[in-house]
Amino acid sequence: MIVLVANLGSTSFKYKLFDMSAGEAVIAQGAADRIGRSASDWTFTAENKASLSGSTVLANHAEAIDLHLKLLFDNAVIKSLQDVEAIGFKAVHGGPLDVVRVDGHVLNVMEQFSDVAPAHNPPYIAAMRAFAKRMPAVPQVAAFETAFHRTIPLQRQAYAIPHEWTEKLEIRRYGFHGASHRYIATRMAEIIPNVRKIISCHLGGSCSVCAIADGKSVANSFGMTAQTGIPHATRTGDFDAFAILKLLQNGLSLETVWKVLGSQSGLLGASGVSSDCREVEKAAAAGNARARLALEIFVEAVRHYIGAYLVILNGADAIVLTGGIGQHGADIRKEILSGMEFAGIILDENGNRKARGEARMDAAGSRVQLWVLPTNEELIVARQTVSVLQNAA
Repeated sequence: MIVLVANLGSTSFKYKLFDMSAGEAVIAQGAADRIGRSASDWTFTAENKASLSGSTVLANHAEAIDLHLKLLFDNAVIKSLQDVEAIGFKAVHGGPLDVVRVDGHVLNVMEQFSDVAPAHNPPYIAAMRAFAKRMPAVPQVAAFETAFHRTIPLQRQAYAIPHEWTEKLEIRRYGFHGASHRYIATRMAEIIPNVRKIISCHLGGSCSVCAIADGKSVANSFGMTAQTGIPHATRTGDFDAFAILKLLQNGLSLETVWKVLGSQSGLLGASGVSSDCREVEKAAAAGNARARLALEIFVEAVRHYIGAYLVILNGADAIVLTGGIGQHGADIRKEILSGMEFAGIILDENGNRKARGEARMDAAGSRVQLWVLPTNEELIVARQTVSVLQNAA
């Protein structure tokens, strides 16, 4: 089965085209960013062909989709739209929905949760409708990031709020990055068949920590929205709801507060330098005190959740770091994992410095294995898409 997996942001479109019958091979992939801006950069790579790139004006996600469908045609990856047998979406917030075939009901539910996923749900809805218009016969599957976290016990999902808010308004901790954490659970089981307790740290532009027991999520640092948990590149992470009252009393509008907390906070807001962790690290090394503080806030938050999940899991067999920061930030990894010898966590500093790709970096005597693993969210979505359609058949 040929499956196109789409991964969207408010101004971005990425995809991979999988041949699931040929060893889950990626036969093409592409991306476009700064959609809706003055110019969008795009890239395209097909199997056994040179990579292509360029810049053009893309007014919306539909135009980005048209651009890449044309690239698939022009480079003979597909001969007709019917060659694509399914489209899978790494969808974000579907409330009570898990992994489902897209229909009118699914789109309506996504619209209902757009207010708590404003950067994610609207572009996915637009892309689903755009693909349906161009490829009406091709089934679509939404693999919601929240689905992996359905196994979290209710006491870790529910807030201490009036129960009717939980039941009727569905206000609860949903958890996100489900595809990434599911991949880590799946891959670690292949590498270490007897692994049972994993703490998975997805650290990048968006960040979360997940406690995994026997392949199932039992805790996740995100709350009801993707704004919560660990500080992100531009999102605040955990923030006292009553502090918002203080901001409003000081003359800020609610719209301004939402905008600042959602797009001008995190590493960017705390450092005043950049949303890119590498730039913040560079500034900190040059003596910028705010940049240093931003990194310390970030590290402290990750360590906080690791500590909590060691309690929930009653120890861990492995701690895994993934995502852009988790895979490439050796200094950040050292700060996160140091000083935990009491819990049987001993980092091999040389192994950490040399870690590339899939790499183990715990020292001799460490009771907990420490790993760097590149995640593969799109592959998980492709597998889920095939599974949903096969079960329906």
